[in-house]
Amino acid sequence: MGWIIAIIVGGIAGWLASMVMNRDASMGIFWNIVVGIIGSVIGNALAGPLLGVQGTVQAFSLTGLLIAIAGAIVLLAIVNLIQRGRVR
Repeated sequence: MGWIIAIIVGGIAGWLASMVMNRDASMGIFWNIVVGIIGSVIGNALAGPLLGVQGTVQAFSLTGLLIAIAGAIVLLAIVNLIQRGRVR
């Protein structure tokens, strides 16, 4: 059951992060889920040592959702920097 919650919360986090970063039109539901789950990992890696806060997308909590959104925003910012440097 935890993986279903991870997919749902990851999708919501990825969708909200893509809206914040103005990438919503270029991402589908699959990439929103991927960005949200990877963003949760990044967010936990950053929030744990810096703030002493831990969250997870496997058991729904507001803290876990906010950390996942913040991590997804960081991930999308990194992707934007990489794509900006690429020749089009």
